[in-house]
Amino acid sequence: MTALAIMASEGLVRTEGAMSLPSWIEAWVYAGGAAGARDVLGAVASATIGVAGTTFSITVAALSLASNQMGPRLLRNFTRDPGNQYALGALLATFAYALVALRSVHEAEEGAFVPQLAVSVALLLAFACVGVLIWFLHHVALSINVDRVIALVHGDLSEALARLPGMDGAALPGGEDRVVPEGPRASLLTPGGGYLRVLDDAAIAEWAKQRNACVMLRVRPGDFVFPGSIIGEVVPAAAREEAQGALARALTLRDSRSVEQDLEFVVRQLVEIGLRALSPGVNDPFTAIAVLDRLGAALCELASRSLPSGTTVIDGRLRLSRGATDYAGLVDAMFHMLRQAGAGTPSVMIRLLEILAEAGAVERAMDRRRCLRRHADLARDAALPGTRDATALDAIGQRHGSVLRAMERPAEPWS
Repeated sequence: MTALAIMASEGLVRTEGAMSLPSWIEAWVYAGGAAGARDVLGAVASATIGVAGTTFSITVAALSLASNQMGPRLLRNFTRDPGNQYALGALLATFAYALVALRSVHEAEEGAFVPQLAVSVALLLAFACVGVLIWFLHHVALSINVDRVIALVHGDLSEALARLPGMDGAALPGGEDRVVPEGPRASLLTPGGGYLRVLDDAAIAEWAKQRNACVMLRVRPGDFVFPGSIIGEVVPAAAREEAQGALARALTLRDSRSVEQDLEFVVRQLVEIGLRALSPGVNDPFTAIAVLDRLGAALCELASRSLPSGTTVIDGRLRLSRGATDYAGLVDAMFHMLRQAGAGTPSVMIRLLEILAEAGAVERAMDRRRCLRRHADLARDAALPGTRDATALDAIGQRHGSVLRAMERPAEPWS
């Protein structure tokens, strides 16, 4: 935006007097002298750079508040917000525009030069920046609202779930396809250290097919790998050197996790908001309930999706086997810590049981239902000892019964 503003300012200065404008536009064009033009452009430049500094300070204050309230791992949701970038960009672009126009104003013996059109546009940009500042203050107030942040994180989770394949009822490959080939094995070492963000399964499997090999990895996206550690094996052992090269090309290691192939990462972001809300210093069960609502919505979305198995079979032969997030592990990541932190808050535990009942009613796979049932039993067992109110105890028992009735409904196959 700043570069465009500089080019626009220079272009208007160069075209001054070279074009004729309609009379109704000329009536609004600046008609003052060189001294007035300097004052106007100087005022616009000084005001916009001052407001830009204030805007930056507000952004930093909002980031600090969000970090304390919702966790530092959520800061990326604020730093990538295009609204903050556009607001700062508009202010800095107006500042640069005014400076470039200001340098062209001069008085000489042969005559003064006043870029009247450029000064008029600078005034328009100054008024636009007033609107940008008003919008930015409203935008910052919304951006630190916890419900909006929870909705944004849930949006990332929904997008990740939407990329998963649907439940089409197709049979999984038979056991013989998953048998690891016999032969000598060689260990594979990690080419670096950091969080495994992306693992190119297709590239590794294609390499294994070309070499008639099988790669077995112990890691999955989201794991932290240590430099030089053993992360898998390859069969046959003679292909170790080539396998190391293929592995180095297929792994993306970074300093932080990403939601691209790591569902648990975005789930833990939601859980972190709930845990901070349930901490003794905050004690905000309503935020924790909002987090549980979003986690329940994610489970309902996941009911029609299948999670990656971590195995790649080509032409009936196993080519790649790696760790993968399964349904039980994902549900554990959702509810274990929230259940432990909210055991003494009946409203949170009652809502947790209600969500498990809703998810169980939508879910059709029996093994997933058993997982939800296990968490319902854990929630009931955790809530009862810490609850003294008879009404809350009765509500917990009723909600647990609702979960059981939802699990008893016959599961329908996916069509």
